[in-house]
Amino acid sequence: MKAIIFDLDNTLFDHSGCAELALRSWVIGLGITPTEEVVARWFAIEDDCFGRFLSGELTHQGQRRCRLRAFLPVLERPVPEADAELDEIFEGYLTEYRNNWVAYPDARPALEVARSNGWRIGVLTNGNERQQNAKLATIGLADLIDVVCTSEALGVSKPDPLTYHRTCEALGTTPEETLMIGDNLEADVRGAQAAGLAARHLDRAAGQTLLDLL
Repeated sequence: MKAIIFDLDNTLFDHSGCAELALRSWVIGLGITPTEEVVARWFAIEDDCFGRFLSGELTHQGQRRCRLRAFLPVLERPVPEADAELDEIFEGYLTEYRNNWVAYPDARPALEVARSNGWRIGVLTNGNERQQNAKLATIGLADLIDVVCTSEALGVSKPDPLTYHRTCEALGTTPEETLMIGDNLEADVRGAQAAGLAARHLDRAAGQTLLDLL
C-alpha cells in the first residue's frame, strides 16, 4: 500500500458533536429550549437538504437556506422570503459551529502513523471546498495531509467511482495501492471497494478508533 484516504466529517472531524453543540447554543440564543426532538429534526433536515446539494439540485448556500426553510417552522419562527435574511440567520448557527470545531482525539495520531509508514495521505469529503479545508486547518491536521479532494471541486460526490479515482490520481497512486477509511458504509467503504480500493469501515458507535484500522 502506498497511500491512504480518509473521510473528513465524523471520521477525522467530529461533525455530529460540533453540530449538536452549535445547534443547542444557537437555539438557546433564540430563546428556545433545544429538546432532543428539536435536535433530531435538525439532523434529519440536514441530511435531506445536504443530499440535495450532493445530487446537484441545490448549491451549497442553497442547502443552508433549505435547512432553515424546513427548520424555522419547527421552532415556530417565521421563514423570511429573502435569501439575504435567511443567510443572516444561518450565520448565527455557523458562528457557533465554527467555534466548536474539533478533531477526534485519535485523528492526529492516526495520520502520524500513516506518515511514519511512508504513505501518502489524502482526504476525500463530500462538501464545500473552502469550509472543508478551513476545518482541517483549524483542527490542526492540514500539515499532515498531502491532498484534499471535495465533491464541490471534483464535480461529483461519493460514492461515484470518479471521486476515488481522481483522489488516487492526485496522490500519484493506483486504486489497488490505496486504502480508504471512513464512517459511512456506503460512501466510504462500498463505494471505494467498487472503485477498486481497499476500504475499512470506522464504527465509532461500537467504540472503534482509527488506530484500530491501521
